[in-house]
Amino acid sequence: MTGQPGFNQGDYVVYPTHGVGKITGIETQEIAGQKLKLFVIEFEKEKMILRVPVSKVEVAGLRRLSTRKIMETALATLKGRSRVKRTMWSRRAQEYEAKINSGDPVSIAEVVRDLHRNAGQPDQSYSERQIYQAALDRLVRELAAVEKIDEDAATQKLEKLLAAA
Repeated sequence: MTGQPGFNQGDYVVYPTHGVGKITGIETQEIAGQKLKLFVIEFEKEKMILRVPVSKVEVAGLRRLSTRKIMETALATLKGRSRVKRTMWSRRAQEYEAKINSGDPVSIAEVVRDLHRNAGQPDQSYSERQIYQAALDRLVRELAAVEKIDEDAATQKLEKLLAAA
């Protein structure tokens, strides 16, 4: 079964606000008297199924997994210097959330880099840890899917890069 914009059943895709999912089917449903073709996307970790109308794929921001080149750029970002603005936490938190929800791996890597703490550094607040963990999880899942490794191996790879930065 093939979908219109080049997505097929079994493909891994990235939905900006939810991360990596797998297209498990393409179905037609009648909604308000109109027949709609929908991608059925399963997010295994969240135990969630999303149905995205094929006609709304671009508007929804659904995309293929990143290329290795984009992922390498994201990983290189982790090694860069942290760029924490001196603005109020609430403002920065909004910016970090927007970067995570953009679905862009380089932006997500910036959040991970900026909020990462090595041993001996001051502890993070609860909300910093929450945002850091959300960004890290998102990056781990896409890295695992792109490199066809499990999430534990992807986590170790990211942690090694962060520790060396």
